[in-house]
Amino acid sequence: MIPRVAEDSDLVLAAQQGDVDAFNHLIGRWERRIYNYLLRILGDREDAMDVSQEVFLKAYQKLGSLQDASRFSYWLFRIAHNEAFSLVRKGRPEEEWTGQGDGPEWSRRMAPVEVTLAVEAALATLSPEQREAVVLKVYQGFKFEEIAEILGAPVSTVKSRLYTGLDLLRKVLEPMAERPSAD
Repeated sequence: MIPRVAEDSDLVLAAQQGDVDAFNHLIGRWERRIYNYLLRILGDREDAMDVSQEVFLKAYQKLGSLQDASRFSYWLFRIAHNEAFSLVRKGRPEEEWTGQGDGPEWSRRMAPVEVTLAVEAALATLSPEQREAVVLKVYQGFKFEEIAEILGAPVSTVKSRLYTGLDLLRKVLEPMAERPSAD
């Protein structure tokens, strides 16, 4: 059994030497974060699960090419990014969220599950690039430089996508929070 305190870089080095248990431990550490990232990017549980499996398969196959074991998390998210956008480019239709103004009015006090659903629906209104920048920054907690590395884009582009996405989210969610209760 590999101790929980083992660093990712140590596990990567062991896995590069053929230690399958070390790689399995890395999967255990990262599978939930990768799945959640992909779910927010793709918006479909089955797609997120399928792509997650593909990410870890590719990571295992290409682990020997990772030169700096300390960069494992960025490298793994880069693979996830590539796989997610590969699926999007294959023509998977984007699902539109038509809930803005449709259906029942939002209450002034929303239950946590309603807030989560509202945020997820609002995220779906963003472009894939904006959504990914928001997810990596807000949900995954990466720094701008780290996001730029994952996306293969300049930091200025990452900031532009993030701030534009956050502004659009604010515009979508703000009226819902301010809407008075039904009379």
